[in-house]
Amino acid sequence: MIFVTLGSQKFQFNRLLKAVDHLIEQGKLEDEVFAQIGYSDYRPQYYKFKQFFDRNGFEEMEENADIVITHGGTGAIVGAVKKGKKVIAVPRLSEYEEHVDNHQKQIIKQFSEMNLIYGVWDCNELEEALKNIKMHKFDSYKSCTQCYIESIEKYIKDESNSRNSK
Repeated sequence: MIFVTLGSQKFQFNRLLKAVDHLIEQGKLEDEVFAQIGYSDYRPQYYKFKQFFDRNGFEEMEENADIVITHGGTGAIVGAVKKGKKVIAVPRLSEYEEHVDNHQKQIIKQFSEMNLIYGVWDCNELEEALKNIKMHKFDSYKSCTQCYIESIEKYIKDESNSRNSK
């Protein structure tokens, strides 16, 4: 099953929903698809969808998915790769009024370079991504939470020592 998740920010991502619909309509995508469409006003014609899920419903959908197609939000990407899901990420773009700027391009580029996700820069590349992702071997996600904590603790300690020596 493919789970399409578009997050909970107040931005539409009709372009991605339409691209998935188009692939199904043309018979190029035969997997079962379910989408969490968020604030998008496009209603998929060829797959099931729900506007929002509660936390448990979302986790259940993600858990049952083989592939997660998502926007370039860090939380959506990290949540899926932590669960070992194959992730295709498509950036929301400001020129389509999908976000205020194009920062999701950088996020997707970074995760792609780390070999954690399959980045798609244009919805026309979605068909190829869906073919390639099934054979692609991604690296495992390693949380760096402890690294961040240690870095912050070191900074606080250094600041404290700096103030005490003045």
